[in-house]
Amino acid sequence: MGSNTFSIWHWLILFAFVAFALFPFWRILNKAGYSGAWSILTLIPGVNLIVLWVFALVEWPVERKSRS
Repeated sequence: MGSNTFSIWHWLILFAFVAFALFPFWRILNKAGYSGAWSILTLIPGVNLIVLWVFALVEWPVERKSRS
């Protein structure tokens, strides 16, 4: 058994995966009128499904602006 440390390649690939996963959510939330920072919640298992349902069912700020 080797040591439990990870190489720089592991961290670079992990960072690329996280960035690749967060970017579309960040853009969608910005276009909907929310802060893109909410997309960070998509990385937490279980919470991501709850957040998805919440955003699907609440009235978006963009919808409120179009009614006014």
